Amino acid sequence: MSLARRPALAWLWTALVMVLVVALDQLSKSAIRKSIVPGETRNVLPGVQLVNTRNQGVAFGFLPGRHVAVTLLVGLALLVLLVYFARHRDKPLIWLPTGMLLGGALGNILDRLRAGSVTDFVKLPLGWPAFNLADACITLGVLLLLFVIEGPDRHHQPPPR
Repeated sequence: MSLARRPALAWLWTALVMVLVVALDQLSKSAIRKSIVPGETRNVLPGVQLVNTRNQGVAFGFLPGRHVAVTLLVGLALLVLLVYFARHRDKPLIWLPTGMLLGGALGNILDRLRAGSVTDFVKLPLGWPAFNLADACITLGVLLLLFVIEGPDRHHQPPPR
């Protein structure tokens, strides 16, 4: 495959991952809103509960009630991500974390536009704040992005001895 086609494919794969994340996120939140009354708790696995809560902050409840700050923070982060991706779209697997981050952010933005808050539903033990699929994709996307950026470069040749 030519190098000219690879970056175009990176955009396509990013878009596919983003759409998949948004769709799964919105479907899971809708299912929770329809099946669990706010305040109700359902045990799924030992230590893992499903709940129906609302979050007005960013991931894991950070910056609650600061809609303008949250919107600006998310917008700036997405802009930086898109600029980085556009400049490095030929980097192997960069499309995966980029799609996860965009999809997670858009999934939560859709909730904010529709309801003024985000539906969170996964509750872990030890006081961990409730979260949703979008939050999980954002967290995993950041970790994967760091690995892709800082991880081993498969094309780098070690210096001669």
